[in-house]
Amino acid sequence: MKKFMIGAALAALTLGSAAGASVSPTKYAGHELAKTVKITLVQARAAALKARPGKIVDQELEKETGGSGMRYSFDIRSKGKTFEVGIDAMTGAVLENGVESKAKEARETAMEKKH
Repeated sequence: MKKFMIGAALAALTLGSAAGASVSPTKYAGHELAKTVKITLVQARAAALKARPGKIVDQELEKETGGSGMRYSFDIRSKGKTFEVGIDAMTGAVLENGVESKAKEARETAMEKKH
């Protein structure tokens, strides 16, 4: 009975997380870095949606300053705005949770091109 309850709880958690997501939970930019981190994409998605309920519209794993230097970055659509939520890929800590602006996105793109 205990195994059944645990299985049911995991299924509910998975379905609940998937309902708030629109991008594939397995395909993302930076997936080749996944072997080097402690937090899985599934764990990071759950943490991001807990911090900012909504619909994940983009996701990536990247090397970036702050925290451990490895972070999952999620664009989450919520209440008519897009928010960027950063999750430390080693600890699961929320590193960022703010509105994604066009100017901020342009700066990030420019920084990525430099590296």
